[in-house]
Amino acid sequence: MAQHSYRIGIDIGGTFTDIVIARDDGLIETRKVPSTPDDYSRGIAEALGRLVADYETTPDRITGIVHATTVATNAILEYKGARTGLLTTEGFRDVLEMRRLRIPVLYDLQYDKPKPLAARHLRLEARERLGPDGAVRIPLNEDDVRRAAARFLDEKVEAVAISFLHAYANPDHEIAAEAILREELGDDVYICRGSEILPEIREYERTSTVVVNAYIGPVVRNYAAALTTRLASIGITCPVEMMHSGGGIMRLGSAVKRAASLVESGPAAGVIACARLVSGGNEPSIISFDMGGTTAKAALIEDGEPARTTEYEVGAGINLSSKLVKGGGYPIKLPFIDVSEIGAGGGSIVAIDRMNQVSVGPQSAGAYPGPVCYGLGGKQATLTDAFLTLGYINDVALAGGTFPLQADAGRAALNDQVARPLGLDLTKTARGVLTLAVTTMTRAVKAVSTYRGRDPRHSTLVAFGGNGPVVAAEVAKALGIRRVVIPRAAGVFSALGLLRSDVEQEFVRPSRRRAGDLDDAGLAELYAELTEDARRVLTLEGYELSRAEFRFAADLRYVGQAYELTVPARRLDFAELSELFHREHERTYGHRSQKDQVHLVNARLTARLPLVAPPQRFGAAPPQRRIDRPVSFEEMGTATVAVIGRADLDASPRRGPFVIEEYDCTCVVGPGQTARLDGAGNIDIALEAA
Repeated sequence: MAQHSYRIGIDIGGTFTDIVIARDDGLIETRKVPSTPDDYSRGIAEALGRLVADYETTPDRITGIVHATTVATNAILEYKGARTGLLTTEGFRDVLEMRRLRIPVLYDLQYDKPKPLAARHLRLEARERLGPDGAVRIPLNEDDVRRAAARFLDEKVEAVAISFLHAYANPDHEIAAEAILREELGDDVYICRGSEILPEIREYERTSTVVVNAYIGPVVRNYAAALTTRLASIGITCPVEMMHSGGGIMRLGSAVKRAASLVESGPAAGVIACARLVSGGNEPSIISFDMGGTTAKAALIEDGEPARTTEYEVGAGINLSSKLVKGGGYPIKLPFIDVSEIGAGGGSIVAIDRMNQVSVGPQSAGAYPGPVCYGLGGKQATLTDAFLTLGYINDVALAGGTFPLQADAGRAALNDQVARPLGLDLTKTARGVLTLAVTTMTRAVKAVSTYRGRDPRHSTLVAFGGNGPVVAAEVAKALGIRRVVIPRAAGVFSALGLLRSDVEQEFVRPSRRRAGDLDDAGLAELYAELTEDARRVLTLEGYELSRAEFRFAADLRYVGQAYELTVPARRLDFAELSELFHREHERTYGHRSQKDQVHLVNARLTARLPLVAPPQRFGAAPPQRRIDRPVSFEEMGTATVAVIGRADLDASPRRGPFVIEEYDCTCVVGPGQTARLDGAGNIDIALEAA
């Protein structure tokens, strides 16, 4: 096997790190290893070292690594980012405090908004002013910048964000301030500027985005350095690429510079996998459902394309872009796959409060100490312990027998901490915990369907992740969904998606012209500049551009409107763009205006390098000993059911109940449900009418 070369997809989750190995002839193999939260790079390096030994190959045969991580998201959610300062225009230091007049809960007079990631005493001002057309009204006072640098040094600031008013139209003041700060602060302080991270209008969103970028930048930089060093120590020196929140991949260096683009790195990979690998990708509507050890994620895919957004908030308990729920987190105005995420996973802790109310999550036992049944020191009962009690998962070991469990300890924890205090028997308690968790998870699905005017009953639910297939049928039943698909390698599906993703980056330029001043020649000139920007950046990153594809889009609005709509620019013809905007405005808001002028706010370009890879084929599943076991179902109580493998299914529907056990996940098919294999080897589950 040593003559082959390999590309590796690595997705770090809260409990397990998923690894997919793609050989140069298309053969796919998978691994699951426990995550190492103390240093995620350590777990990756150890796993890759074992892979090199297992395949009897050499490190130079690993030609590429594509990686997704929760490092950036966790730094925000846990408030473990860098000590961050902000340098802004005089009079604008409190933009982060004033925010927008939006709160996620109505009628709550005690609502506390999230504290800014840059404390007020670390938000400093410089005298300067630009007009919205980029014209200099007040030159930059460089002495103010140097005084701010001295203050940042005294305060031991680790990162600085620069956000000047109207810098999107003219970045010169920010560039000059950055040069001074780098001279005064040195290389150890992470510095970023809004005109580079987000060159768009709206000072609050731009400032919030660049502050988030600065807050997590040192965390991502340190992680990237540790990963590179550990890989080099075992002889792996191939390029490392990262999945960004928009569903494309970019080089590690760019990820460090644009750290905020990694906030939904892992979830995006699973959605891309759904859109490109599942045989149902040509169906009108798919809802992806990804459940791991810490969170459950959902996204909508229509006509093979995932829903996308540039409005996202992180840190709101449920991370999403819904326009119905705003103000609870920190806005990031960058390209995102539109994913809703909620704290409900296999490691979610089951607890009882003083009112005897039971909760499942959002607190999680994580990878360490993990669920009680993992035997790693966890003391609090979790959803995984409830799965084990119901018989949904193997009570001896997971991951093909490589991860032993302590079943009695898991059952005892659930009984002592929940069942006995409530006066219930253990099985009924486990069933109630599952029902409560499913109710929580349906919020994530509704956030991308019902809340956006889509009826989930008309969609197919594609479930993956370590725990997604366990509860998929229960979630579908709660929402009235009639069909569930469990793809090949479902337990490591996001890592598989990494290896099917294209290199993709978005570039934006604001239009400095007033409404009515832009003609087709000016439009062509604007997009020519954007194309040159994209070619220059991708070339510097080491990409070969002969296969590059460029897609254009435009942010448009009627003169006098506060917000714009984005439409694709099929041709650089302003009249055609205007008509596309009229149609989109009517579709979105129910009306159009023929008398108001259309104004181009931003020009957008997406540069894409399509993946070239051989057709994928999966290696033989490792042998597994499967034993029939008692499983508890709401409809029929506890019954001993067959435990089979995916290969035991065929094109003919098999009637449940039964359990499908695989190396990377377990799928539960309940009473009244049928399952079969489709032509691509996916498990196709049909539910009875709700």
